[in-house]
Amino acid sequence: MKIEIKGIKKSYGKKEILKDISFSSRSGKCVGVLGKNGCGKSTLLSILAGVQKGEGSFKIDGHELFGSPALLRRNVGYVPQGTPLIEELSARDNLLLWYSRGDMERELDGGVLSMLGVGSFLKTQVSRLSGGMKKRLSIGCAMFEHPPVLLLDEPCAALDIECKENILAYLADYKSKGGALILTTHDEMELSLCDECYIMKDGVLVRYDYDGDLSRLVSNL
Repeated sequence: MKIEIKGIKKSYGKKEILKDISFSSRSGKCVGVLGKNGCGKSTLLSILAGVQKGEGSFKIDGHELFGSPALLRRNVGYVPQGTPLIEELSARDNLLLWYSRGDMERELDGGVLSMLGVGSFLKTQVSRLSGGMKKRLSIGCAMFEHPPVLLLDEPCAALDIECKENILAYLADYKSKGGALILTTHDEMELSLCDECYIMKDGVLVRYDYDGDLSRLVSNL
């Protein structure tokens, strides 16, 4: 699978937020987008997910996803930084907004939802879940069509180490099975997943070779 992202642009009035963002990736790879808060990382992901409109092209194996909501939905899962869940409903009822009952049961029995450990809190109201549980449930909802590409906006932000390890283990498994990840991050543990890194600064995306030197990385943001 080849992923091509070309010429992504976004402006609010006269202010350019994204300036001709282009990069590519493929199956089994993770692209990390780094940068300071407010630099446009989340905007980029929301455009790729079809939540916001922007200029440019997003192709998988030569097929344009922009302008085709059904094709985009089948191919791309999106986990925003905030919780895209209905707090008043249980975890099970949130899942049933996306899955058929049969599909949900199958995924709980050895599938995606089983790997994420969602079954342990199915009956719990979302408002009572921990941050890590909410994040795992959000990923579970995003995976309802088993998309080959998963977009994640700081997936482990504000989570404890055990929660981070659980989520990163799932994402590593997703990669190993041919899934492609595009994530925004400030987190050293998440960086270990990334095969390529880019820094977003002043609306421009520049390739960055991360060598494990976090201090050098911070000085380049």
